Amino acid sequence: MLTEAAQRVELVFTLFDANRNGVIEAEDFALMSARVVEAATDSGEPAKQAIRAAFRRYWATLERELDADGDGVVSRDEFRAFVQAPERFGPTAAEFAQALSALGDPDGDGYVERPLFVALMTAIGFGPANIDALFDAFGPTPDDRITVATWADGIRDFYAPDKAGIPGDLLVGTPIA
Repeated sequence: MLTEAAQRVELVFTLFDANRNGVIEAEDFALMSARVVEAATDSGEPAKQAIRAAFRRYWATLERELDADGDGVVSRDEFRAFVQAPERFGPTAAEFAQALSALGDPDGDGYVERPLFVALMTAIGFGPANIDALFDAFGPTPDDRITVATWADGIRDFYAPDKAGIPGDLLVGTPIA
């Protein structure tokens, strides 16, 4: 596993532990889902339902695949296996990528504007400087938009254990100035 992928996994664990109790559980995904939907003020109900479903599936997949001791929570040690088995999580990550990026396009024009991108990424828990660095790395248009497809691809890459030097690496640590 690449160092960059391991760093991304550690960050994702921290973000997924939305209630900060040291484990990932169903409540964390409900909290994060609520925050993300709340940030998507202009998105329609179908897009909000899709992201809620993606969060529920994400949790169900993590619990089924990683809760080795069957206690209903995923510990940090259990979660580290996530990056080592992309075949078990690829469809779930792809669904999440599609739902989140589509949520960022409430007018359906195929683009995500920076303010909504920032709001959604902040709701997930990423830092402002890192969010802006990531958006810039996606190569926004002159009117400060990125395509939905670019963001969805970036999300899928973020969860790939064999990827390094990707825009998503800017979410880990301090962005390049």
